[in-house]
Amino acid sequence: MDESTRKLISKDEKQTRKIGLELGSNLKKGGIIALYGNLGAGKTVFIKGVAKGLGIKSHITSPTFVFWRVYPVTKKQLKHFCHVDLYRLPKPGAIQNIGIEEYWERNDTVCLIEWAEKAKHLPKNKIIYSVKIKIIEKNIREIRIVSL
Repeated sequence: MDESTRKLISKDEKQTRKIGLELGSNLKKGGIIALYGNLGAGKTVFIKGVAKGLGIKSHITSPTFVFWRVYPVTKKQLKHFCHVDLYRLPKPGAIQNIGIEEYWERNDTVCLIEWAEKAKHLPKNKIIYSVKIKIIEKNIREIRIVSL
């Protein structure tokens, strides 16, 4: 594993949230964080931690039926936190029809995209992290964070 990859083991939701919080606290630029993992792996729990690390006080819920939600960020040089959930995306490539591009193109916005594998046209040059969450046992997760 090279220096740009971190492999962590989480033993519960609290630890998963803490790992996300650490990432969010250290974000210095906008871009896309692509999240991968099976249903129930803990992607939304991780995202709640990232949001807290960015200083967001709002209650974060998965935007499964609306595809995305935007929250204001009031600390650092970032202004927006965009949470995207592509679980119900009708077909690969349909991401271009939901209007999210205006956010991932901004340098003051972080977009966290759950089910990133469902998006054919994510701009590779905008992805700053790839996060893969794998279920090991009932409460245990392997979280692999790759800095791109």
